[in-house]
Amino acid sequence: MSGAVDLSALKAKADQAARPAPAAPVDRPDAAAGAPGPGSGAAGTSVIDVTDETFGVEVVERSAHTLVVVDLWAEWCGPCKQLSPVLERLAAEAGGRWVLAKVDVDAAPGIAQAFRAQSIPMVVAVAGGRPVDAFTGVQPEATLRTWIEDLLAQVDPTLGPAPEAEAEPIDPRVEAAELLADQGDYAGARAAYETILHAEPANREAAAAVKQMAFLERTAHVSDDAVARADANPSDIALGFAAADAELLAQRPEAAFARLIALVKRTAGDERSAVRTRLVELFDLFDPADPGVVAARRELAAALY
Repeated sequence: MSGAVDLSALKAKADQAARPAPAAPVDRPDAAAGAPGPGSGAAGTSVIDVTDETFGVEVVERSAHTLVVVDLWAEWCGPCKQLSPVLERLAAEAGGRWVLAKVDVDAAPGIAQAFRAQSIPMVVAVAGGRPVDAFTGVQPEATLRTWIEDLLAQVDPTLGPAPEAEAEPIDPRVEAAELLADQGDYAGARAAYETILHAEPANREAAAAVKQMAFLERTAHVSDDAVARADANPSDIALGFAAADAELLAQRPEAAFARLIALVKRTAGDERSAVRTRLVELFDLFDPADPGVVAARRELAAALY
C-alpha cells in the first residue's frame, strides 16, 4: 500500500480540531474482566482507541517512532470480534514494540475513507507517517505473528527522528506564490505559478500548483447547499459541477467523480464534452495512480463508449 493512501488530509483535519495533547496509549480497565473484543481489549497500554480528531496525533505522529497497526472494526461485524481480541493480545505481549490503534468505522468515517476501506475487518500497518501494508478479513494467530514480526524487521530502521538535513533554499518565486495563496488570492497565486511554469515548462510542482489554484479560485464561494440543490435537479449541469466541487472540498472525491459520471450518462453532444472536461480536470488534481482515479477513469470510459 506504500504511497497508495494519502494520510496528510486527514492529519490536517485532526490538527485543526480541538484535541488533547499526545499521550501514552490509554489503559483499558475492562481488560481484567476477561472478555476482550472490539472496543474493549486486554492489551493494556498497547491499545488505543482512535477517532477522526485524534488520528493525526495517535497514528500519524506516533508512527514516526513506533509501528502502529490500525484495526478498522464495527460493533455489528462478527469477524471483527474474532480478529480484534487476537490483535489486542499480541499487542500486549509485544511490550510496546508496536501499538494497536482501534478505529470504529461507524464513529470515525474519515479514517475509513482515508484507507479506502471496502470491507472490515481491515488492518493497516503505518510507519513513518504512511501505510506500509494491509490485509482484510480474519487471519490465523500464527499468520498475524509472522506478519507483524516481518513488519518490525522491515520498518525499524525507518522509525525514530529523521536525521537533520540542510534546508533547501526556498525559491523566492514559489514563496511569493504561496504567500498569495495563504492570503486567499488564488487568482494571483495561479498567475505566479504560471509565470514559473512558463520559464520552466518541465516544472511538475508548478504545473500541479496551477491546477490546484485554479480549483481553489473556482470554489472560493461554493454554496453550502450545492449538493442538495444538485440532488434536487440531477440533470442541471451547472448545479452538478458546483456539487462535485463541494464534494471534493469535503474530501469525498469518489462522490464527486460518481456525480459527474452520472451526468456524462445523461448528456450528449457539447454538454457531454463539457462534463467530461470538468471530470478530467478533477482527475488532474490527484496522483494518476490513485486507486479512486483509476477506477473512475474506467467508469468514465464505459460511460462514453
